[in-house]
Amino acid sequence: MANNPTTTAVAAATNGPLVTSHGSTTIANVVVSKIAGLAAREVDGVYDLGGNASRAVGALRERIPGATTNYAQGVSVEVGEKQAAVDLDIVAEFGVSIADLAAGIRRNVIAATERMTGLEVVEVNITVHDVHVAGEDADSADSQLTRVE
Repeated sequence: MANNPTTTAVAAATNGPLVTSHGSTTIANVVVSKIAGLAAREVDGVYDLGGNASRAVGALRERIPGATTNYAQGVSVEVGEKQAAVDLDIVAEFGVSIADLAAGIRRNVIAATERMTGLEVVEVNITVHDVHVAGEDADSADSQLTRVE
């Protein structure tokens, strides 16, 4: 009975929690991007998400009154019917083990995405673009303040 094509077709038609006999649920890429971005930011040792260009655009965007935060900054996803793949661009805090940080990010992103969407996360690729040194931003702010007395 294992070779019965009807049994195989029925098994293929039930694609998990997103496809039921009452209809199907489609999840947009932006939804998975936001979930992954928020989950990655929750991990200690992540200073920011995005490469240099996207962080610069994000900084400009935050200065516009009424603008909202882009939680998907530094996140790109590929979403299928049952699976999702996530690519993250991050800036790590100085002193944090990048291997441990990447493992923590993967755990958190996979858990949050699978729990909220029902999609299977097949991979989470992480690119570390920079390392943030504490005090870098404060030093540049102080030097600008002293010049404008």
